[in-house]
Amino acid sequence: MQIERVNPDGLFKLDAFTQVVTAEGVGKIVHIAGQGAFDADFQLVGPGDLHAQTVQAFRNLRAAVQAVGGDVENIVSSNMYIVEISAKKVEIFSAAMAEALDGKPFPPNASTMLGVQGLAMDGMLIEISAVAVLP
Repeated sequence: MQIERVNPDGLFKLDAFTQVVTAEGVGKIVHIAGQGAFDADFQLVGPGDLHAQTVQAFRNLRAAVQAVGGDVENIVSSNMYIVEISAKKVEIFSAAMAEALDGKPFPPNASTMLGVQGLAMDGMLIEISAVAVLP
């Protein structure tokens, strides 16, 4: 399987983001449900703390893709929902994203970040869903 990340001329380029992702020789497409900042006992991690919740949500996303034999490098697209988004919250999110994988940056993918009024449970500040492709 080959995953190619493309940032065409004429579109902006960021290290943690790619405009287009292609996958050839795909054996399995994995749809990962929205991951919030919950631990294995369904307890919210970091109430009121976007940084802590972002770290946990990305770790949960990694655990989900690893459970089916993949890793974060197999994630080709994601949707990130942040409650009452602002420039400061995007800054906090970006810093936490790198920390979530023990200092390694999260691989770029075709992602969309959305500001929302609220999420499914009180206290949730972030939720991330994703699609991965595995050989």
